[in-house]
Amino acid sequence: LPPQFSGLLGTVYRRGNLSFTRDGNSLLSPVGNRISLFDLKNNKCETLPLATRLNIVCVGLSPDGSLAILIDEEGAALLVSLIGKCVIHRFYFHKPVHSVSFSPDGKKFVVTKDNLAYLYHAPGKKREFNAFVLDKTYYGPYDETTCIDWTDDSKCFAVGSKDMSTWVFGAERWANLIYYSLGGHKDVIVACFFEENSLDLYTISQDAALCVWQCDTELDGLKPMPPKDAAKEKKAAEDDEELLEEPKGEEIHGKADPSEQETRNKVKYSRVAKYFFNKEGDFNNLTAAAYHKKTHLLVTGFASGVFHLHELPDFNLIHSLSISDQRIASISINCTGDWIAFGCSGLGQLLVWEWQSESYVLKQQGHFNSMVSLAYSPDGQYIVTGGEDGKVKVWNTSSSFCFVTFTEHNSGVTAVTFTSTGYVVLSASLDGTVRAFDLHRYRNFRTFTSPRPSQFSCLAVDSSGEIVAAGSQDSFEIFIWSMQSGRLLDVLAGHEGPISSLSFNPMKCVLASASWDKTVKLWDMLDSWRTKETFIMNSDVLVVAFRPDGKELAVAALNGQITFWDHENAVQTGSIEGRHDLQMGRKELDKITAKQAAKGKSFTTLCYSADGQSILAGGLSKFVCIYNVKEQILVKKFEISCNYSLDAMEEYLDRRKMTEFGSMALIDEGGGGDEGVAIPLPGVKRGDMSYRHFKPEIRVTCVRFCPTGRSWAATTTEGLLLYSLDSGLIFDPFELDIDVTPSNIHKTLSQKEYTMAIVMAFKLNEKKLIQEVIEAVPSSEVDVVCSSLPDLYVEKFLEFLASAFETSCHLEFYLIWAHKLLMLHGQKLKTRSVKLLPVIQFLQKSIQRHFEDVSKLCEWNIYNIKYALAISQQRGTKRPAEETPGDEEELDSDSDYLM
Repeated sequence: LPPQFSGLLGTVYRRGNLSFTRDGNSLLSPVGNRISLFDLKNNKCETLPLATRLNIVCVGLSPDGSLAILIDEEGAALLVSLIGKCVIHRFYFHKPVHSVSFSPDGKKFVVTKDNLAYLYHAPGKKREFNAFVLDKTYYGPYDETTCIDWTDDSKCFAVGSKDMSTWVFGAERWANLIYYSLGGHKDVIVACFFEENSLDLYTISQDAALCVWQCDTELDGLKPMPPKDAAKEKKAAEDDEELLEEPKGEEIHGKADPSEQETRNKVKYSRVAKYFFNKEGDFNNLTAAAYHKKTHLLVTGFASGVFHLHELPDFNLIHSLSISDQRIASISINCTGDWIAFGCSGLGQLLVWEWQSESYVLKQQGHFNSMVSLAYSPDGQYIVTGGEDGKVKVWNTSSSFCFVTFTEHNSGVTAVTFTSTGYVVLSASLDGTVRAFDLHRYRNFRTFTSPRPSQFSCLAVDSSGEIVAAGSQDSFEIFIWSMQSGRLLDVLAGHEGPISSLSFNPMKCVLASASWDKTVKLWDMLDSWRTKETFIMNSDVLVVAFRPDGKELAVAALNGQITFWDHENAVQTGSIEGRHDLQMGRKELDKITAKQAAKGKSFTTLCYSADGQSILAGGLSKFVCIYNVKEQILVKKFEISCNYSLDAMEEYLDRRKMTEFGSMALIDEGGGGDEGVAIPLPGVKRGDMSYRHFKPEIRVTCVRFCPTGRSWAATTTEGLLLYSLDSGLIFDPFELDIDVTPSNIHKTLSQKEYTMAIVMAFKLNEKKLIQEVIEAVPSSEVDVVCSSLPDLYVEKFLEFLASAFETSCHLEFYLIWAHKLLMLHGQKLKTRSVKLLPVIQFLQKSIQRHFEDVSKLCEWNIYNIKYALAISQQRGTKRPAEETPGDEEELDSDSDYLM
């Protein structure tokens, strides 16, 4: 079964509004056309397995936390179940939507587009076939609407607009509420908030002004409209609807300037205060705001990256901090009012701040520019990525969080790799350095440089971790350093073009180098770095990779071919013509068709699977191809993105975007908008004059297979994508016969024939059943069962143990199984070490993770015991000294056992 999409790393926030879940412990963040769920309590991140067609611009979360509405740039909406993590319904709003908000009772939701507000019945509350039923359309603002807020009892909602007015509308028709606008601002309304259980309103504008509006009527004072009038209006609305092509529900028109007679005995608003936020020197736009009604806490974010915390209605400043130098695009407060989430779209930052303790709950940032390279650690637990922004980031694959960022490089990082120990990360950069980072102390402990400044384009480290090699793209040389001393050992010359790729043979001291001079050279490390072999290709060589057992070499060239070589005998063993499988898209400004453009495209990254039977290949397209090496056929094509906000996604140009003057993509729309002034007017000091709206092009820059064989990763324009085999319930039996049924397995187990029951469970291959059978075996019988287990099932047993360690709490019991299996079958397993390596590494990864957790706990316990003893001795309480060494030995033995 093919791997399924399992996670998106490397990008934590793009644009759109952040939303906390109902319990306040998780945060929903839109990332491009996907949505990520950050579990802040358990320190985990999950990307939902669904995607919109374009980038998500707004997210509406239902009050019970079970549903979410995701709306993209063109107004296409997905109704998503957060419980089942699937799409329930699709709907098209026909125009871009600015905001969406559910009512607090969950029965309705409001969507704003253009200068209108649309009230819909929330899905699931009424038994209707259509999920989105339009109830009312509200007219009032003259310009585009910007924000929505509801009263606590869902009777009324407020809508802010770009015409500097705020409108208060009723969800039902109220006799004493006429819909009129509240002015008082000189700039675009950014946010409006009702006070708790009240119609009192706060409005905030972009020029950093806050107006406090007091209402003369309580929420209970709203009088329902007489049934006769309501029925008349409804009939009139239905008659109008028959004439209209698009249903608009009941139409409600607000008045900007109602007469005195119309406002008599009606709800009245009066402005009681107007406050201004401190402007720090330069003109500072207010860009986002959030209000927590119970604690009366107002949080405002500015274009300079500063945020303020105020207490309302007195406007007391609690504190003011700068979290970044980028514009704050979105703010959200959780239900308790303790945590504040900030999203900065410029740098792709996501921060969760606990304002009372003034500490970060979460601080994550992706690569500012595109990611170029990635590498797995030997146990598959970590991934290191390098980007064009010069940063090297290390990610945890189980939590999906970045836990360390190295910023020592001054230019783009071109290649990254781990050493065989897994505790040293190496990176090559265009700044002319190769740096080694220590993952114990998180520091740059070695910097390798060349005698003359050189831009390094590729990097390789040998299996012992002692020899570091980097290829130059300007001097056509390969530099060899010693990791131990940091000295330059040799400079290998011989290529006549830039070095494009390097790879060390995992089993021998041989280095393969690929170059644009149409050759691949093999250098023998033990024979004074002499050229052992030179392979002549038909085209410029872009990438070279050794099979995990070191017996085969794969080479990708500029003509789109992947060739396979037996490097011992210098014989080509096969080739794959992969150009047509890339299936290029046509860019918006391309003059030629995608089919013609594909003739000049090729694979730019290659990687063997952990067992060496397949090869992964990616390039300048939205597809990653998996080929079977032996059969030389395409096994599967993965479409890494369906996001049409990226360029080169469509094979043919959209004729609707073509005009008599050419493509509409050539027109530079929207001079800045929210980003500040980008139109080059005389005397304008703010705004990027070179700013142009552009679409990033979809591409795969690097693919790598996990050493455990369970997953693979690709760095793309979208971010770092993970594809994993561990996906849900799959019935995949092994050597199944008619007698192997769950009832027969239980019967065999009750007769205490444990080995037979385990073999039958593995034949049926149901994980829950295997777990039940293994956990029914007494620990005293483990030795006997392991010794009588057939060799064929030992590998399957080890693989099951590795996955069981991830979730099970029976740590010692499973460790006994692993210990006995490896001790009794170790010699036989050694003969098949190459094939079994992924399974053993998967097992090592699982045990290592537990070892780290338990050893930390043991150290903490030892420290506490020593502290308690020291305190008791100070107070004169005598305790036998013999107890302490025993306790320490016991705790140490626990951590030793995990090793």
